[in-house]
Amino acid sequence: MRTLILTALLTLCAVHAEGSLQIAVFDVDATPPVGAAMAYDRVKRVDEMTLRCRGIVLLGADKPIVLCSVDWIGIGNEGHDAFREALAAAAGTTRERVAVHTLHQHDAPGCDFLAERLIREAGLLNFGRYEGTFHRVVIQRAAEAVRSSLAKAQPVTHYGWGVANVEKVASNRRIMGPDGKVRAVRYTTARDPKIRAEPEGVIDPEVSLLSFWNDEQPVAVLSYYACHPQSYYRTGVPSPDFPGIARFVRGQAVPSALHVHFNGAGGNIGAGKYNDGNKENRMTLALRLAEGMKYAWAVTTKQELTASDVNWTSVPVKLPPAHHLKEEDLRETLASSKPRGEVIPGAGELAWVLRCKAGHEIDIGCLRVGQTRVLHMPGELFVEYQLAAKSMRKDLKVAMAAYGDYGPSYIGTSVAYSEGGYETSPRASNVAPKVESVLMDAMEQLLKVHR
Repeated sequence: MRTLILTALLTLCAVHAEGSLQIAVFDVDATPPVGAAMAYDRVKRVDEMTLRCRGIVLLGADKPIVLCSVDWIGIGNEGHDAFREALAAAAGTTRERVAVHTLHQHDAPGCDFLAERLIREAGLLNFGRYEGTFHRVVIQRAAEAVRSSLAKAQPVTHYGWGVANVEKVASNRRIMGPDGKVRAVRYTTARDPKIRAEPEGVIDPEVSLLSFWNDEQPVAVLSYYACHPQSYYRTGVPSPDFPGIARFVRGQAVPSALHVHFNGAGGNIGAGKYNDGNKENRMTLALRLAEGMKYAWAVTTKQELTASDVNWTSVPVKLPPAHHLKEEDLRETLASSKPRGEVIPGAGELAWVLRCKAGHEIDIGCLRVGQTRVLHMPGELFVEYQLAAKSMRKDLKVAMAAYGDYGPSYIGTSVAYSEGGYETSPRASNVAPKVESVLMDAMEQLLKVHR
């Protein structure tokens, strides 16, 4: 182990000394074992595709930058802190320069160490999805993988950027009535043909690919697409669902590169228009997304890249807690909690309220790679945030990774909270309507928007 650490440190020193840019990649299994809790059910078997925790470390642009994507439903509050701190220590950087996101699959674990502690303090015996033994194993596994990856870092000479539309996958979940209110929600599975027949609504149809190259060889491909990732779930079998399958397909097509997928601002976006619940739709959706990724790869243009072309900036923000969340009420709910499957009512919400009360700030990050900018955001953001970010800097190539800190849960636009619907209801969103101004200001600051 000492030899490995010494080699990694020498690698870091060499990178900084020469001013060159390098990339390290890591990939570990994040599949819970039989009997472990997932978001809604216990694991019955693990004979399908594995869940992954994977990402990249960029070296040479000041302190290392770590980008990580996990096939889990969400990582929030102190769980998110723990993940970032472990990866930061492994990479030799600071927590502010580490971004950890989930893809939000539902047949997958959820992680929140503060919620776990609150359940323990309440004297409950069932921790449900918040039982953190396996989560800590994965964190340690990922940290070890990051640490060992540094010695294998490759030079980065170019970056690539490609964009293409994805056909017949995403649709807006919120069906509006003539009064400006939500009259129906088109969930992941929409069995009603009338609901499926409604227009796609506001979406971002684009999948964006940011790639890193060592001369002619691609080393890592990062993809960004905004959509809830469910085709079907509650099977008791861990599954990366259709985005994970699409990622796998593209990894087979370009095997020299690690493919890392990020879910964009898909809080109010799902595949409901194109998914009637037929199990075959999982592969249909996966191949449609993979086809969009293929086209984006085909039109990718490469540019030379140096360490001076890359940087990371972040802005800490305090998100306003939802008005309906009261600490005393949540403590009573938790104390008398009756689990719904693996959901422990009140635990996650109380954890979020206590974090807000303590003045906790969430880091909003921005990666600059040449003419590209990637915003790293918390929660289940509405797609309007992603579209707004792209409109802010039409002179740049902008992408967004959401589902960072999962504590806020759904994050709607200000007006959405007056429109009704599930996503902005008290059971779904942990933030107040003024959250929009906080996040828009942070995005403008990071993208250097001049009013």
